[in-house]
Amino acid sequence: MTQSVENSCTALVVDRLSPDFSGVAIRQWPVAAPGAGEVLIRVRAAALNFPDVLLTQGNYQFKPEPPFVPGLEAAGEVLAIGEDVEHVKQGDHVIAQAKQGGTLASMMVAGAADVRRKPEGLDWAEAAAHSMAGITAYVSLVERGRLQAGETLLVHGASGGTGLATVQLGRHLGARVIATGRSLEKLQAVRAAGAHEVLQVGPNLRDDLLRLTNGKGVDVVFDTVGGDVFDASIRSLAWGGRLLVVGFLGGRMADVKSNYLLIKNISVIGVRAGEFARRDRERGDQALRYIDDLATQGVMKPVVSARFALQDSVQALRVLAEGGATGKIAVMI
Repeated sequence: MTQSVENSCTALVVDRLSPDFSGVAIRQWPVAAPGAGEVLIRVRAAALNFPDVLLTQGNYQFKPEPPFVPGLEAAGEVLAIGEDVEHVKQGDHVIAQAKQGGTLASMMVAGAADVRRKPEGLDWAEAAAHSMAGITAYVSLVERGRLQAGETLLVHGASGGTGLATVQLGRHLGARVIATGRSLEKLQAVRAAGAHEVLQVGPNLRDDLLRLTNGKGVDVVFDTVGGDVFDASIRSLAWGGRLLVVGFLGGRMADVKSNYLLIKNISVIGVRAGEFARRDRERGDQALRYIDDLATQGVMKPVVSARFALQDSVQALRVLAEGGATGKIAVMI
């Protein structure tokens, strides 16, 4: 049943699209009672993702008209539920995803299908940071990459939230994990997360990878970078290897020569984890149960390197935009 709620909350609001967050401010935002199939949540923590930066600039594929509240994932307490909501109740501690934004606020309304109970063992910030990174790692390694125990997994961009989740899951699946990044300091956190080998990206990346694998090459590559890193990775694949295209943080989308795919019997595979879960709800829910179970066991635990108050959300977005975080950034509310 629907309970009475306050009619406004404090939120980070994008009033105007801008390249430098000058159109973003903390102010009051209206809150409606949850309708049928909806849940009202008091947000305790929201995790930032790079699309949040792009949303404030109008550069993301989803382009809401201002004013709007950004934020794609959160954790908090259920304040009220609408009709036809049975799997959570008032007072439950939950994780929520918001495909169209809205988590950077003291209260939010989410579709019931995107709300689930918080795994034990995760604090508010870790719970908020768990879903998007975890589901991307799972869809990449299990559904698309078919990673097998004993294979070698190469994770690029490993010090980010998604990279660290992939390192943790790859280790759990029995792979030998090689992780790369540009900062030696951040790579220490990657080693602590379970990487067997860490490697600073440089001009001799292919040779370094072949050296680490005794000339065999790597079996699966998780690539969020693209560009020159992609080029070196495809040349370092083992026979029958799989290269997973997850993003293009390097700024250049690489070209693939089909004869190279043929000669080494290799595959280049696209990964769009969120769309995978939307198109196949049953398998998407199965993936969420899997990563939640691993979180409860302590196998997958998000690394949250910075926590900001809601009033400091713009600063948090700047840190994210400038690549200053290891793992995830959380806004505590």
